[in-house]
Amino acid sequence: MGYVAVSGGSEAIAGAEELVKFFRLRGGSAALAVRQIRDQQRLAVDKVMGEGSLYAPTVAALALKQAEGDSIEASFILRAYRATQPRRYTSLAVDTAAMAIVRRISGAFQDIPGGQVLGPTRDYSQRLVDFSLLDEKEQVIRAFLAGAGLDAAGRDLPDSFPKVVALLRAEGLLAPPETADRGLRDITRESLGFPYPRSAKLQALARGETGAMMALAYSSIRGYGDIHPYLGELRVGYVKLYITHPALAKPAYVGKVLVTEAEIIAQYAAGEKGATPRLSLGYGLCFGHNELKAISMGILDRTTRSKAPQKAPAEDEEFVLYHIDGIEASGFVAHWKLPHYVTFQSTLDRLRRSQALKEEAPDAEPQDD
Repeated sequence: MGYVAVSGGSEAIAGAEELVKFFRLRGGSAALAVRQIRDQQRLAVDKVMGEGSLYAPTVAALALKQAEGDSIEASFILRAYRATQPRRYTSLAVDTAAMAIVRRISGAFQDIPGGQVLGPTRDYSQRLVDFSLLDEKEQVIRAFLAGAGLDAAGRDLPDSFPKVVALLRAEGLLAPPETADRGLRDITRESLGFPYPRSAKLQALARGETGAMMALAYSSIRGYGDIHPYLGELRVGYVKLYITHPALAKPAYVGKVLVTEAEIIAQYAAGEKGATPRLSLGYGLCFGHNELKAISMGILDRTTRSKAPQKAPAEDEEFVLYHIDGIEASGFVAHWKLPHYVTFQSTLDRLRRSQALKEEAPDAEPQDD
């Protein structure tokens, strides 16, 4: 590679780091508490946890503070922190049918068993600037929490809800689950290889960058591919995690995590139908409350299983998985800020030589290097 080291710049680098801290604090406002970020910027924290692939709300909030709100940088910091932590256990498979629901809706069915639970969402409100937040008083917050807000959030819900897609399976309208890939893989310790097993592909999608995944899913929805998705069910809630107890060799409860799950119902594309026409299912699940990511993940899970001979970008598994990782993408894009003096000077030398040859022989074709 044509990179060169920059010598004698340690003081400048230290000064640049000092300026980062200065620009964060120069406004003179009170220091932002990590707990404030964790509590009041929960969606940003959840996004960082998903892309950093580590469920650690406090550390994710700290990373957001350190990164001055840059979610990609914060995810980078969190993933780097994750790499330093020991891996002692592997959790057992989670049954999301037993999820403690915070929000649960279906876009495919109006009436679903257990009913639609809107939960916390802005989907049905106008996106208007709320200027009252400029001067939010603590006593107003306390009064709100003591009143209607707490009543709405604390109403009783069943312990679990039946799965919407189970209705389609019972009627024979949904293709049975794939069972070919049952092995446990760790994509952080194995290099990419195609075709990727679905379990590994779902891991890659689960920690993909929300915006990149949404863009690719959107391209498929707009017609770049043959998949027409419906939202069978979207769930936001808490699932219990268990590990195998190292001494007793039986499941041991270790805690619960907030997740978002999306099950995408899709029609089979032309040429993919079997003997019995059925609907297919795309699956998405990610840390925290991140509905756009879970839905995009479910769409991409389905599109990348397309058997179409000529594939759109969102249907090309290799294309999708190589371009949705925000950490990988940001690192490669950002590396162009590093010195490329040697390679660029070489490019200039070739260009000057080509121009000189062109002047010597006007009719000659330019040479490609």
